Amino acid sequence: MMSDSAPTVTGTWATRWTFILAASGSAIGLGNIWKFPFITGENGGGAFVLVYLICIAMVGIPIMMSEVLIGRHARHNPITAMGQLARESGASRLWGGIGWMGVLAGIMILSFYSVVAGWSLDYTVELFAGNFNGKTGEEVGKAFGEGLLQDVPKLTLWHTVFMALTALVVALGIHKGLENSVKLMMPALFILLIGMLIYSATQTGHFGEGFAYLFDFDFSKLSVDAVLAALGHSFFTLSLGMCAIMAYGAYMPKQASIGSTVITVAILDTAVALVAGLVIFPIVFANGMEPTQGPGLLFVSLTTAFAQIPGGQILGGVFFLLVSIAALSSSISLIEPSAAWMTERFNMGRATSVVILSVIVWIFGMGCLLSLNEWSGEEYQVFGMGMFDLFDFLTANIMLPLGGMFIAIFAGWIMKRSVVLNELALKSLVRFNLWRAMTRVISPLAVFIVFVVTLYQKFNGA
Repeated sequence: MMSDSAPTVTGTWATRWTFILAASGSAIGLGNIWKFPFITGENGGGAFVLVYLICIAMVGIPIMMSEVLIGRHARHNPITAMGQLARESGASRLWGGIGWMGVLAGIMILSFYSVVAGWSLDYTVELFAGNFNGKTGEEVGKAFGEGLLQDVPKLTLWHTVFMALTALVVALGIHKGLENSVKLMMPALFILLIGMLIYSATQTGHFGEGFAYLFDFDFSKLSVDAVLAALGHSFFTLSLGMCAIMAYGAYMPKQASIGSTVITVAILDTAVALVAGLVIFPIVFANGMEPTQGPGLLFVSLTTAFAQIPGGQILGGVFFLLVSIAALSSSISLIEPSAAWMTERFNMGRATSVVILSVIVWIFGMGCLLSLNEWSGEEYQVFGMGMFDLFDFLTANIMLPLGGMFIAIFAGWIMKRSVVLNELALKSLVRFNLWRAMTRVISPLAVFIVFVVTLYQKFNGA
């Protein structure tokens, strides 16, 4: 039986709410700001939200609880944790591969995520400076596609700045770095988001239209693909499968309830995504823009809207500052698992391990960055994808689903029942058995279905 006093360098969060802020920061990222509102409106509004919430309850929350309990019980980085728990459970040491895959996935994701986050930093500066004022949609589109994405020096600058900010926070450690940053960033994110919501509700004149787009129940749009989208997003939105939540769970106080804490994180994550939609769509509709443009919704449509409306210079700058904060709160969780592993495994200073990892990520990020412009030719592609798209595809469609599925199976089938009971400390056996049923069968099966269908569609041109 692994004790709480097992040798570790992790420490613990000061309070349960610090963990909630940190885990929420990991979950709330660029996908919440544009992807969730976009897929909600496209797939039936309120009907999709209802299916999504069911998926969160049946897939996202059980797997997130599994990651947290593994991290807290082991009190080590994900690689060491999975290896130790496999031995404790009398299972094959191959289960330790989950930790390795999660750590690698985090590094790969941060490589291209840093590039995209750099775009939001650039737009924060550009909008505050008034450089988009009065520009048409065509001009804004060119500024993004033919301007920013082709400007290697500028992309490199912002990629470097974002990685430096990420490294600084993580290098300072759990208390000075992670805790202090989330205590500042998450309240700031919520305040900015509420301020933008008040603006959309009172000044755009199209708040009702935006609300209807998100929440009207249109079951005719609720196709099989829509249900799969809800399943997939319920898993990915909580940062599952990359061991970030496992690493954060290693810092979680023993007395904190895993179940109620994870549910709180899921509620905050969903609330931010829905409020972001209520911010974005009234502004988009007020300016006659198309709301179903994916990434272009942020960097083209919404920027065009800010360029045309009174006060758009300030509103746009505030909005992209919000996006940047969301991106940074996620990025620190992407590098934390590998930083914790290097610190423990090689007994080196945390700052040293973070610098080494950040340089590696920065180099990979430069490959992703160049694949958008100078390395966009076929000679630089694998399976028809440049490095940016390849890293995105491998992590989102293969590594994270497999990681989440195996984490659920490990917690549900491999770990000793007494250990899991002790860590979850659920108030009734009925709740424990419900969690166990979902973790053993429903959650991994749902993730496997999304995994198989996504790969089938990808390689069959669907």
